[in-house]
Amino acid sequence: MKHETTIQRAVACKGVGLHSGVAVKMRIVPAPAATGIVFRRTDLDNFEVPASWKYVQRVSYATSLMRQGVLISTTEHLLSTLYSMGVDNAYIEIDNLEVPILDGSGQPFVELLAEAGIRTTRRRRRFLRVTRPVSLEGNGKKISIIPADGFRLRCDVFFNHPLVMRQTLEMEVTPENYASEIAPARTFGFEQELDQMRNMGLIRGASLQNAVCFAPDGVRNEGGLRFPDEPCRHKALDLIGDLALIGRPLLGEVVAERAGHAMHVALVAKIMSDASLYDVVTMEEMEEQALSAAGR
Repeated sequence: MKHETTIQRAVACKGVGLHSGVAVKMRIVPAPAATGIVFRRTDLDNFEVPASWKYVQRVSYATSLMRQGVLISTTEHLLSTLYSMGVDNAYIEIDNLEVPILDGSGQPFVELLAEAGIRTTRRRRRFLRVTRPVSLEGNGKKISIIPADGFRLRCDVFFNHPLVMRQTLEMEVTPENYASEIAPARTFGFEQELDQMRNMGLIRGASLQNAVCFAPDGVRNEGGLRFPDEPCRHKALDLIGDLALIGRPLLGEVVAERAGHAMHVALVAKIMSDASLYDVVTMEEMEEQALSAAGR
């Protein structure tokens, strides 16, 4: 897509926060070109928190943003969907501190965007194109990105449960691929860890309606898994949501091996802190460069 987009009409949803358990109402509203994705706390005089790597605050079991003490928590599922479905500009009006978890996946947000419709603006879309490989690793985890003409990812996970173990997903991220192969994958947890997480003040809003629960003998959710490799697909969803904090469509191939939110956002920060690692180009500029290279 050559030009930036927003949505045609506002859409709304409500639910609870996964970790806080608080009730929350949210609207996605059209925004002008060059706005990006901006959260507005309607309970705090519409205070704005841009969805940017500059405002990352916490990245343990979710990615949270903070500006001047105002928090927006668990942003990754919504940002993943907006990014993958090609929405460049929108205001996210929210009346509490945490994005609603809904069913624990990106699918409800895909459906909201289908209801909203997509509108193209006149401003040319500017892509962030990775020009040199970047890599981070530690504690048996690794994430890297290499130059590529599109946005591709490979996600590897390992969890010591008979229904999970080692899983790998590799794909090009397009709106169509995302909507069918990644968006329906739900957040998940393991039964033996639930008490510990609650003692940490987490998952106060979790239920079998918004998360997959792996018990030692199977899955507690009625209907089971949506995909045999649902955990890996959900980790890919989270990864895309964190990469969206770059604030531009990404051109590069990302490989994440057992990485989590902290490593995802560390990669983003490393890229964005070194301008020699990327350039910013329009589709027309890329086409001209390709023609010039072919004519040599």
